[in-house]
Amino acid sequence: MRWKVARGAGEPQLAQFGGKHRGRRRLSHSGRIHDGALATRQDGGRGQALLARPFAAVASLLFPTQCPVTGQAVATSGFFSPEGWARLSFVAPPGCSLCGAPFDHAEKEEPLCAPCAAPHKYPRNLCGPKRLDAVQSALRYDEVSAQLALSLKYADRQDLVPALGAVMKVALDRLAPSQDAVLAPVPLHPSRLRQRRFNQAALLASALSKRSGLAADPALLLRRKATSQQKGLGFEGRFRNLSGAFEARPAAQGRNVIIVDDVLTSGATLVGCARALRRAGARGITAVTLARVFPDAKAPQVDLPEL
Repeated sequence: MRWKVARGAGEPQLAQFGGKHRGRRRLSHSGRIHDGALATRQDGGRGQALLARPFAAVASLLFPTQCPVTGQAVATSGFFSPEGWARLSFVAPPGCSLCGAPFDHAEKEEPLCAPCAAPHKYPRNLCGPKRLDAVQSALRYDEVSAQLALSLKYADRQDLVPALGAVMKVALDRLAPSQDAVLAPVPLHPSRLRQRRFNQAALLASALSKRSGLAADPALLLRRKATSQQKGLGFEGRFRNLSGAFEARPAAQGRNVIIVDDVLTSGATLVGCARALRRAGARGITAVTLARVFPDAKAPQVDLPEL
């Protein structure tokens, strides 16, 4: 089976050739590859829904919905059991009011870590001129959050997305976004998307959109450069690897954009996206991720400077 990248209707598409069915598959706004040929056969969905109900009931008995962490049965898909929720290591205050780096304690209402207080001294800091205005992550990257993120990314566990969206909503609320803000997932290069079949960041952005009511635009950011995987690269290598990899569409001009990704490690991906959005004229640029790697949980802090 062969695939090629096609374009139309303002979004990248994947067209399938060969095989028994020659239907076109396209990328939906949820980040999945969608079979347009099958969609055209729907008669409004009413007949299929009636037929599907008995099968759904049987499936729920044979395969009950489970907590993504503990595996315990839960009443509704996309929810955690009480024990599973308790095992999540949330990034909670006190912390830097811009980048979210945790503190042991904070004496001021809006403290800043040293890099955010003096970004000109820290060229690789997440927040500052030509970078992000702010970033928040829901979970610390540990054994539990790693299992969730990697299961979605590499094991095709898209059933986890509703639950992960609920977790990320906690971090999104800390950003206090305006109602006109748009959620923009970190894009995949078309070649990587063909391999993985879906963009996990786009799925998370769609889930956040449903939870928050904010619009999501999976086509606002583009990945023009096919880069090697970030895994295994050092801090500086990650930034060099992503240099010039991203581009933002003109629709970003004047918008408040919230970049969405699964895991924040060095920040090279988010900073690369932020720079592309600034070149396109975005008004405000923040980011939210499911989890974040904190190499040093005892980051120095300073008080919010007087302006």
